[in-house]
Amino acid sequence: MLKKSLTIGIIALWLLSGPLTDNALAQEAAAAVAPNPIDTGDTAWMLVSSALVLLMTPGLAFFYGGLVRSRNVLNTMMMSLVMMGLIGVTWTLWGYSLAFDVSIKAPEFGTGIETFIGGLDWMFLNNVTADTPDPIGYAPTIPHQVFMVYQMMFAIITPALISGAIVERVTFKTYFWFVLLWSTFIYSPLAHWVWGRGWLGAMGALDFAGGTVVHISSGVSAVVAAWVIGPRKDHLNKPHTPHNVPYVLLGIGLLWFGWFGFNGGSALGSGSLAAVAFVTTMISTAAGGLTWTIVEWVLKGKPTAVGIASGFLAGLVGITPAAGFVLPVGALLIGSITSVCCFFAVSWRAKLGFDDSLDTYPVHGVGGTVGAILTGVFATKAVNAAGNDGLFAGNPGLIVTQFVGVLATYVFAAVGTFVILKILAQFMELRVPSSAEDQGLDIGLHGEEAYGEDFAGGFSSFESGSPFAPKKV
Repeated sequence: MLKKSLTIGIIALWLLSGPLTDNALAQEAAAAVAPNPIDTGDTAWMLVSSALVLLMTPGLAFFYGGLVRSRNVLNTMMMSLVMMGLIGVTWTLWGYSLAFDVSIKAPEFGTGIETFIGGLDWMFLNNVTADTPDPIGYAPTIPHQVFMVYQMMFAIITPALISGAIVERVTFKTYFWFVLLWSTFIYSPLAHWVWGRGWLGAMGALDFAGGTVVHISSGVSAVVAAWVIGPRKDHLNKPHTPHNVPYVLLGIGLLWFGWFGFNGGSALGSGSLAAVAFVTTMISTAAGGLTWTIVEWVLKGKPTAVGIASGFLAGLVGITPAAGFVLPVGALLIGSITSVCCFFAVSWRAKLGFDDSLDTYPVHGVGGTVGAILTGVFATKAVNAAGNDGLFAGNPGLIVTQFVGVLATYVFAAVGTFVILKILAQFMELRVPSSAEDQGLDIGLHGEEAYGEDFAGGFSSFESGSPFAPKKV
């Protein structure tokens, strides 16, 4: 009887375990055939990097906001913050598709029209999923949606940089429509040329995180916009000193912090290349700030807080195209050289009397140019085999390639910006009336004031009826 019971029990266990065993074996076989390419570590780093890059836009708002006069600080900060809404939507609807969609398989480059602009297959984020990488192979170990949202953060901050050249005089309506058109017809094509398997990428131009796509494009567009719109009415008659230097220092701190995601995240993973970009970013920025401080101290007698912040920014801009291609010593030299070039560009701009209000071109345009060319000097395959050797690694031809990329960006951004502004001028006023410029754009365009009391000690008109307003004696 016991023997019979044991036999029945063994048969029952075998029958129950059979389907489970068969199912487990089937799952293992399926996994062996089609392993999941998504890497959780890479994905986590890219999600963090995306958040870090988004933080740079409020950082830019503080940086620019502190540099303008108090009556224009809210308008200036709004010009950065509105990008988070406007470009966040347009990138979803069409910008991402125009920048990155090509109907070919990696690792080939686009052909025909696809060398200049992306397709429309990913409009409205159609086929951009969260459970598979993109089918083209830009980022094979992270979800397609993560790659898309990371690139969105770049698209947000780039047109915001342009605002620094035209603050305190451009109408918000004009600025709104300008950046909508600029991000569509200038930024998306440039991103495609360099990162979207377009013609600049095909010819070997190196831009790790946006020297041409972000900084040169915005810097050149800024100087053209400042020229077309014209200077502030009191530009040469009154001093335009920063109204809040602590805002500037807070802004550069947020920018530096976010820039680790800007450059480190451009490795599109959490491996050794991200570490290289993180380290070179730190070294170049430190060198840029120290160099600017020393030069300013020697030539002007006093090191300033705005000066060291500008030096840090120059170091960040200079290393951006090179972050994943150079050794630490190369990063130090790039930061220092870029800082010196930007320092003298700012001084030269002031002597010319040209009203690039917050020195957008002298820092971003010049810094991006110097950084892109120096990438051709210091790049080495010892750091990144997917890159190229530069001058110091025995390949002077890379400098020529980098120069072509820089020149193409200059021409495309300058002509495109000029055309967009001239078209807008047919439908709207580009700048505010003289009275609004005197009053300040915060009240004139937004109906708000930044501070409860003005600097003369008078109580804000918006708060005069408040129960907390000081009583007249």
